[in-house]
Amino acid sequence: MEGESEKSFGNDLLSKEGVPNLTHPSYQKFVEARNTLMSNERLQRSDHEFRAALSPTAIKASSIISNIRSEELKSTWSTSATPSLNPEELFPGMMFNIAKPALESTKLWKIIQKMPKGALLHCHLGAMVDLEWVFAQAIETEGLCISSDVPLTDDSVRDKAGIRYVYSGSAHLEQKSIWSAGYVPGSLIPTSVAADSFPETGRKGFIAWMKDRCSVTQTESIQHHLGVDDVWRKLNSAFSILTGVVYYEPIMRKFLQKFFTTLVADEVRWVEFRSAPFTAFTVEKAEKASDDPDVLLGVLNEEIEKFKSSDAGRGFWGARMIWASLRFWPTEKIIQDMSHCIRLKKLYPDLISGYDLVGHEDPGRTLESLTPELLWFQEECKTQAVNIPLFLHAGETVGCGTPTDQNLYTAILLRSRRLGHAFSLYKHPLLIDQCKKQNILVESCPISNEVLRYSASIMSHPLPALISRGVKAALSNDDPALLGQGTSGLSHDFWQAIQGWEDLGIEGLGSLAENSIRWAAFEDESEDEWNLGVEKGYESAGVRAKRMEEWKVEWESFCEWVVTEFGTGV
Repeated sequence: MEGESEKSFGNDLLSKEGVPNLTHPSYQKFVEARNTLMSNERLQRSDHEFRAALSPTAIKASSIISNIRSEELKSTWSTSATPSLNPEELFPGMMFNIAKPALESTKLWKIIQKMPKGALLHCHLGAMVDLEWVFAQAIETEGLCISSDVPLTDDSVRDKAGIRYVYSGSAHLEQKSIWSAGYVPGSLIPTSVAADSFPETGRKGFIAWMKDRCSVTQTESIQHHLGVDDVWRKLNSAFSILTGVVYYEPIMRKFLQKFFTTLVADEVRWVEFRSAPFTAFTVEKAEKASDDPDVLLGVLNEEIEKFKSSDAGRGFWGARMIWASLRFWPTEKIIQDMSHCIRLKKLYPDLISGYDLVGHEDPGRTLESLTPELLWFQEECKTQAVNIPLFLHAGETVGCGTPTDQNLYTAILLRSRRLGHAFSLYKHPLLIDQCKKQNILVESCPISNEVLRYSASIMSHPLPALISRGVKAALSNDDPALLGQGTSGLSHDFWQAIQGWEDLGIEGLGSLAENSIRWAAFEDESEDEWNLGVEKGYESAGVRAKRMEEWKVEWESFCEWVVTEFGTGV
């Protein structure tokens, strides 16, 4: 046996242990086969064409950024390297809310902030501006009042009490303090008065309390043993509190300007936000909120145009709204809301870009149960000659084979142009092929998926599996003010992706950004026009090709900046 081995390999090409050395033909043949296998797999990636077309400058920038990332894995994300600087355990791809303070001090963060990110395609309007700013506005806005369903006498009560904000021009200052046992539940207290009298810490403590009530805290985000339903209860509670502040006209107008300004500062040029116009909207100094969605849409339209024509809005391509109904509504209410959507599409054709159903997907009505309503909507749009495509949430679940997971089948058959989250799509090889065939984009929100306990960290997120199978995707931030990002921008989600996924790199991020523009609904298009546009991309007609070319110029300028700024060393 030993003689046969020596004869087979040749003594001069064996190590002293009798193992083939690195120059042995059998080893070289194996290496060649391995490299071929890896290369063939890379050809299937959805970012393959983008990578293959990189300019020499972009290739150099990619190498520089890769070196910076590698160096920071040792210098920043290794507790053992500098234990005195890192009292807590740090590691690459760690949970976002714990990593955030350290990540914002890195070179990689500075680079990602500068990167042109294209379009933000998946976000919810009420959760898009930093909460400290929102509640500072609540305090400073005349007539905005707070009430509680119980006296807010201690921290344990304040953590669970039902809080409501409304406008009132007649709140009585002689009311007992909301923080005292004598407070009458439901009584309106001017927010400024309540904030100034917050126990011990005044306005600063009041804002900190409200921020905790309206966001998923670091501790809550990693309590995976409590499950997804638990953290969704916190999220729903946050939205119910915020609505009374954000949907008061004077604050909404400022909110929108702040939202768009923050996007531009983060190199985001276009946004399609989901909004539920059924939300009661209070006109300035009105004692009663309006249930008429016309009023809100008028304000949205005015503020978008105002920002685009301002100095701050230079370079901003604009915004459109995806009309959102709640998925747990009964049929009658959904049909009524769909009818409003069709009616207002005629009044604001450039504002409304599509339709969706939102809310916690697991306990909500399935898309299968909603199919009659959605088919009615599609037929009614044809009858009334309006173009309102579907951009459906689907597969935002950890389940497999569950009714929520099966929402993916329905969304694809209904020809949803994009899929919101599609977290469970990677479990369905046939649906993956169908998404590729139908040119369906996945709106992926990695930090949201992590903070809402769908994935433990960026390292276990399924998007890399979809990219490797050729599925097109774009990164979005979902509810950043409530989930820890604290800003409307996309930099945190972009940073998490490049930090957590070894084979992505800046070129992979570039492909995701380019996808966001290719699949943006800049203008109304028929299904055939839409499919032709996303297939042809730069060679298509209309706004899409123009925006893609503008982004490409920004991308090359960014790559040149990386080479100039960091090319001399890490």
